[in-house]
Amino acid sequence: MPPRSPGATAAETAPRLAEERGELSRAVTEALRSCDAPRYAAGAVPSADPWGEDLHLALYLLYELHYRGFEGVDAACEWDPDLLRLRRALEARFTDALRAELPDMPKTVEEAFAPLLVEPVDLTGSLSHRLEADGELWQLREYAALRSLYHLKEADPHIWVVPRLTGQAKASMVAIEYDEFGAGRADRIHARLFARLMDDLGLDRSYGRYVDHAPAPLLATVNLMSLFGLHRALRGALVGHFACVEITSPPGSRRLAKAMRRCGAGAAAEHFYAEHVEADAVHEQVVRHGVVGGLLADEPALEADVAFGCAATVLLEDRLADHIRKAWDGEGSALRRPLD
Repeated sequence: MPPRSPGATAAETAPRLAEERGELSRAVTEALRSCDAPRYAAGAVPSADPWGEDLHLALYLLYELHYRGFEGVDAACEWDPDLLRLRRALEARFTDALRAELPDMPKTVEEAFAPLLVEPVDLTGSLSHRLEADGELWQLREYAALRSLYHLKEADPHIWVVPRLTGQAKASMVAIEYDEFGAGRADRIHARLFARLMDDLGLDRSYGRYVDHAPAPLLATVNLMSLFGLHRALRGALVGHFACVEITSPPGSRRLAKAMRRCGAGAAAEHFYAEHVEADAVHEQVVRHGVVGGLLADEPALEADVAFGCAATVLLEDRLADHIRKAWDGEGSALRRPLD
């Protein structure tokens, strides 16, 4: 690990390190606290559950070094070779598991996106439909606490792809991101809109506040974005992920806005999702024709990667929804620990 340098610690807004969940996450947290190389058994990564709490927390912590870092952790850790080596091994374990779960995944954009463009007749498996129909305020609070790990950095992992695009794909991507980051107004940044939603729900809006509450299925959805965003080789998958999110957002956001209104969550809570109904309906067309179409016009060989990014996103969102539904069906919490 590099020596600690004066003034190299993260900003005061950086979150605290999360509590370890096993050998790998313990190795990461101890390395970040001590500035020593991470220590773990030789077989720890190959034997780790690729969907488990330990692997995904370790990966999440390593990815967060590229966002805001952590309180008291030297900023130089971001590029420490020992930590990067561990991150690469964890990524390989995660990526192999994704591909193993998607043996018959679509190979073309049309195959990947066609199911997303049609609202299913049966919405019983839809989490947003459940919240709209009979969700309770405590469930909306849990859902928001979980989603805060993404929405408080909404669009950040996607912006990494911009320098890796050219022509129409780059221009269209920047146009969408301009909206995501408030179109020049700090108070309109989508992450800030979500922070105000959290205020309405009586939640702590601090960045990374609910990591210790978040189970592995949620961490996996956040890790997927960082994985795609940080690797130039996965730029096609990142575009597929981004397109999937934008295409599926309007119907779900409409239902969640109604759920917030029905439960009396507050004007800001309802507004966040209402804003996404309108904005993402426009973004859907731009991302499909401008970003995806532009990318494949420039680099047609990336089509299978775009399809993989979309399929992996759907897979992980379904896994998360299944986790939440099972917890709520048993009248329990979907979180690892209850909210304050």
